[in-house]
Amino acid sequence: MRIVVTGGAGFIGSHLCDRLLSDEHEVIAIDNLVTGQAENIAHLSGHERFGYIRDDVSNFISVPGKVDLVCHLASPASPNPTSPYGYPQLPIQTLKVGALGTHNALGLARANQAVFLLTSTSEVYGDPQVHPQREDYWGHVDPVGPRSMYDEAKRFAEAITTAYHRYHGLDTRIARVFNTYGPRMRLDDGRVVPNFLCQALANQPLTVYGDGQQTRSFCYIDDLIEGLSRLMLTPVHDPLNLGNPQEITMLDLAETVIRLTGSRAGIEVLAERRGPTDPQQRRPDIGRAKELLGWEPHIGLEDGLRRTIEDFRRRL
Repeated sequence: MRIVVTGGAGFIGSHLCDRLLSDEHEVIAIDNLVTGQAENIAHLSGHERFGYIRDDVSNFISVPGKVDLVCHLASPASPNPTSPYGYPQLPIQTLKVGALGTHNALGLARANQAVFLLTSTSEVYGDPQVHPQREDYWGHVDPVGPRSMYDEAKRFAEAITTAYHRYHGLDTRIARVFNTYGPRMRLDDGRVVPNFLCQALANQPLTVYGDGQQTRSFCYIDDLIEGLSRLMLTPVHDPLNLGNPQEITMLDLAETVIRLTGSRAGIEVLAERRGPTDPQQRRPDIGRAKELLGWEPHIGLEDGLRRTIEDFRRRL
């Protein structure tokens, strides 16, 4: 197939480009490098089946020739308010790429009668009152809160994707991606895994907030890419969770990182900084992905962290 990947120089997008090329497809990546990194796709320069367009998909998408699949991944994704790459620092860009960017990507898919894949997010569930989160849970979201630019952009993206499927008959997919980590994450991303790894490798204390009992579920990038690859080929039009259901507290994660890196600096406990809409728990119910895709994660947290630590050591 000939496949367009928006956000193709991002963390997830660049890994998806690698996988699609290894599956013998032709890939055109589009990225304006607001949060993506050119080095993520530098190894693909000169590849006979890979092309790169530096452009903002919120403005317009123009790809010459026939397209068989459009994968819309473009968006800031870090909730960290102190990171220059977090969506709190890029609120307008985040809303525009979720709304206008999704509309443009859908238009490209419709013009080519191509399959359309949207990577949505677990953030559509907000601070959930149901645990674990199933796809039929409608969420607990503040539409004007400090995370609303991302939550609402993705909720709108799901709505317009569904409208294109119902009204235009477009063959669409919606993946609700839960916390994912691995090589090529920005060192200054601001999310917990990059923060902990950078602190540990610099032999600085790992900063844990509050009692450290907040939980997340972390999926290694290779497992996520396998799930996305299967979803592309399966006519599932309703949203589908993709993530690792193994839950861990932030305190346990910090202790695991210290053990795997050999850091001697320990843990620094700071006052809780949880915002009013920050989720206390996050864990996917992946029953539908198991049933419909035959998919579930296989890479355990420690194995995935070791691979990620190796990448971070090389880049630090």
